[in-house]
Amino acid sequence: MAKKKRQKKIFILDTNVLLHDYLCIYNFEENDVVIPIVVLEELDKFKKGNDLINYHAREFTRELDKISGDMLLSGSISLGDNLGNLHIETGKQFSDRVSESFPEHTADHRILAIADYVTQEHREKVVVLITKDINLRMKAKSLGILAEDYRNDKVVNLDDLYRGIKTIENVDHNLISKLYDQPEGVSADEINFRDETLGHHFYILRNSGSSALAHYNPTTRMLVRVMKQTTYGIEPRNAEQTFALDALCNPDIQLVSLTGKAGTGKTLLALAAALHQHKRYKQIFLARPIVPLANRDLGYLPGDVKEKMDPYMQPLFDNLTVIKHRFSAQSPEFIRINDMVKEEKLVITPLAYIRGRSLSNIFFIVDEAQNLTPHEVKTIITRAGEGTKMIFTGDIEQIDSPYLDAGSNGLSYLSDKMKGQDVFAHVNLVKGERSFLAELASKLL
Repeated sequence: MAKKKRQKKIFILDTNVLLHDYLCIYNFEENDVVIPIVVLEELDKFKKGNDLINYHAREFTRELDKISGDMLLSGSISLGDNLGNLHIETGKQFSDRVSESFPEHTADHRILAIADYVTQEHREKVVVLITKDINLRMKAKSLGILAEDYRNDKVVNLDDLYRGIKTIENVDHNLISKLYDQPEGVSADEINFRDETLGHHFYILRNSGSSALAHYNPTTRMLVRVMKQTTYGIEPRNAEQTFALDALCNPDIQLVSLTGKAGTGKTLLALAAALHQHKRYKQIFLARPIVPLANRDLGYLPGDVKEKMDPYMQPLFDNLTVIKHRFSAQSPEFIRINDMVKEEKLVITPLAYIRGRSLSNIFFIVDEAQNLTPHEVKTIITRAGEGTKMIFTGDIEQIDSPYLDAGSNGLSYLSDKMKGQDVFAHVNLVKGERSFLAELASKLL
């Protein structure tokens, strides 16, 4: 019996989806995609600027121009083989129910009016509004319009999110003794892992009388003991920090992600490891995305560009100050840090200012990476040249972007998709080490 052909759906895209992933129109399989005309109007407001969001706005406009060519956008345009069609829906009159519920003609309400129109015009099909704006999804649902988040790059199950560390109890005493006695480590063939070990992974091995910290190297297939190391005056205070420094200082690992709540030492450890290895790299870049508080534009801040950026960069300077204060002002380490800043061997900058820079032989730290989209993380990593090591740090539970969450941000996506790769390591830091007060507030408030 012939297989019944699946009914095509219609997906209506909000502006924030295109700014999140400018190639998203190709991710809806054989279903049709509708872009409200007001979305193009909103994209036009984002096209000027140096931030990644401005780049995405420009790139989508170019992509739309490429696929439309000389064709009119008033009709449907094929998105390619085994894909649906793209249609630009012009503005529509507010229906009575839209007008009565949302009388103001804001951009969101105009999108709702178009979604309502398409839903009524295509009753035989499933019509879904795709938006990363939770409020707009609620408004749509209140009108009986199906609405969903953009899930193409969303981590499916947060409970299964890769942590990078596993604790194994009741480990054979002889195995732990071998790890202490054999610097080269123990072959994976001697270890009976219950689950298949892929990529760089860290283990806390315990039995009733002893314990050991270990790192599995996928290239050599050896389990090697991890020892505490002090890097540029910073000493790890727990097992997770010890693992993090091991990954940060391992030249075989080119990509590292560190997650954890505030005060777990993510940025401090990354910066200390970078300074510890300054002779190995041409430059150290420490960058973070700019996410203005309360969604206010930077323009409201006083001063020139540098003065506007300083409040956002200050936490990075604070971490550098912590390291400097581990040494006397006359020490070689203290003087070297000042010299590196003056000579731009150590650069602290907004992430947007990295665009166009060559990223060869650089130790590149991206702080607050939970505020990046998966596409932005990909864009950054694909700029890595020979000899570059990239570090992404952040707290996936503390996201400033209104259109990202713990499952859709770039940092979660990175650790989920890169796990098992021979050049990647991930460590989730759990215990706060900033102070007892900070740890208590993190737990209780």
